[in-house]
Amino acid sequence: MKRVAAFMLACAASAVFAQPAPRAADAAAAAYPSRPIRFVVTYPPGGGTDYVAREVGTELARLLKQPVIVDNRGGAGGVIGTEFVAKSAPDGYTLLFGTTAGMVINPLLRKTLPYDATADFEPVSLLAMAPQMLVVNTDLPVRTVGELVDYARRNPHKLNYASVGPGAPNHIATETFKMMTGTDIIHVPYKGAGPAMTDVIAGQVQMTFNPLPPLLSQVKAGKLRALAVTSKARSPAAPDVPTMEEAGIKDYEANFWYSVFVPARTPKPIIDKLNEAIRTTLANPAMQKKFVEQGLDPQSSTPKELGDLMAKDSKRLGEVVRKAAITAE
Repeated sequence: MKRVAAFMLACAASAVFAQPAPRAADAAAAAYPSRPIRFVVTYPPGGGTDYVAREVGTELARLLKQPVIVDNRGGAGGVIGTEFVAKSAPDGYTLLFGTTAGMVINPLLRKTLPYDATADFEPVSLLAMAPQMLVVNTDLPVRTVGELVDYARRNPHKLNYASVGPGAPNHIATETFKMMTGTDIIHVPYKGAGPAMTDVIAGQVQMTFNPLPPLLSQVKAGKLRALAVTSKARSPAAPDVPTMEEAGIKDYEANFWYSVFVPARTPKPIIDKLNEAIRTTLANPAMQKKFVEQGLDPQSSTPKELGDLMAKDSKRLGEVVRKAAITAE
C-alpha cells in the first residue's frame, strides 16, 4: 500500500510540474507595450502618408502610454522601409505603415523583392481609404467624364495623362479607366506629383488621377477641372464632385489604402491590443475630421478583413498590370 501511495503521490507531483508554464509570448503580450514603439513610414517626411502616420502615432501613444516614434525610411518605392520591418523582431515594437503600393503593387511589378508581402507580415488594421480625383486641364473642352470619354474616342492617341511613375497608384487608376472605357490615352510618367500637376495645369498633358489633397486648392482656384472621385461615395472634401459610378463608369474601383502591419510571428495578443487601440483612435471624431480634411475616408478593420482586402486587391490590380503590360522601370 505504501508503494502504491508513493507511486500515486509521485504521479500527482509529476502532473503538477507537467502543467505548462505561462508562455513567454503571453507574458510579453501582457506587459506590452513597455517601451517606445517605432512606426516605419516607407516615404520621406512631409507627404500624405507621413501626415497620417504622425496623427495616428500621437493618439496611439496616448492610448498605449508609450512614445510612438515615426521613422521615415524612404527609397526604392517603399522597398527599403518595408524590408526593414520584415526583418525586425516580431515583438510589436516595430510597425509598418502599409500602403497598397508597397504591399500589393510592388510585389506585382518586381520580380525580386527582399521580402514577401504575405509571408513576412501580419495584418493589424486598415487606417483609411485614399480615393483619387480625376482632373483635366481647363482648356480641354470637356466638363464631365462622359464628355472626356467621347472626346478620347474621337481623338485616339491624342490625349496624354500624367502619373508619378510606372506602377504608381495614379498610373494603375488611369489604366483601369482606359480599359473600362475603351479609350486610347498616352502615359507620360513623372518623378513626382508636383511636376505632373504643373504640366497638367500648363496643358503639356491633359489629365491625371491623383489623391485629393494636392488637387483641391488648384481646383478651387480654377486651375484644374475636377470630373470625378474614385471613392464609392462623394468625398466630404469635394462634395460637388461626382463619383465615377455617378459619372457613368459602373463598377470602377481605384481606391488605395493606408494600414498597419507587423512582422510575421508577432504574438496574437499584441496584434489584438494594437488593433483595439487603432479602432479607438479612428472612432475619435476629431481624428475622423482630420482625415476627411485630407481627402481620406477613415476606416479600421479586423486583421482578417485587411488580409482579405490585400488578397482581393492583388487579384484585381494584377489583372490591370497584366493587361496593360505595366512593369517597374
